[in-house]
Amino acid sequence: MNIEEQFNRVAKEYDQNRRRFIPCFDDFYENTTRFIASNIPQPRRIADLGAGTGLLSQFWFHHFPTAEYVLTDVADEMLNVARKRFLGAGNVTCMVQDYTKALPSETFDIIMSALSVHHLENTDKALLFQRLHEALPDGGLFVNYDQFCGGQAEMSRWYDNYWESQLAKSGLTEKDIALWQERRKLDHECSVEQETEMLSKSGFPIVKCVYAYQKFAVIVAKKSHQ
Repeated sequence: MNIEEQFNRVAKEYDQNRRRFIPCFDDFYENTTRFIASNIPQPRRIADLGAGTGLLSQFWFHHFPTAEYVLTDVADEMLNVARKRFLGAGNVTCMVQDYTKALPSETFDIIMSALSVHHLENTDKALLFQRLHEALPDGGLFVNYDQFCGGQAEMSRWYDNYWESQLAKSGLTEKDIALWQERRKLDHECSVEQETEMLSKSGFPIVKCVYAYQKFAVIVAKKSHQ
């Protein structure tokens, strides 16, 4: 089963289980977004790649309700949840698109993604980061909220073992965990250090991990020093 099929399958339950799957949910989504938003000017246009149900965009929308948002995903059922989330918001567009093949054609001040890029092989991550650097204007940001391995085999086991132990006590059903285990087969996690290096090599002069809690981290890459 490919990524589109996997996420279409869990679209209706996806949001309600996010807090159970992500033990640092509030810091990861809300507090880190608040930190970033407090340090940047009002963006005109924001793209959310692999947007799924629009959860990340909702946190950004709270800070920048007048920006234009374009949410892309390969799973239309996931985007249907996003369409309902932003029903009546004329400045939010949802489109079925594979961002590994094409980016939205407009120019965006911010391109962001949550829990999506880790599905790509490292060579494809590097290619994506090069394309993002080319697509962003001077001063533009790429922000990646994602899951990562520990970099070393033993530390990766520590991360995975602890995460799995938390999920077992989270209230998730056996079905939820079985579906998660299937989705995990599609993961190609790199370490935070590997990703920051790839982003730097792609041309971003400013790259920083601004939040990290074991497997979960948020990396900001800025196109210009200005």
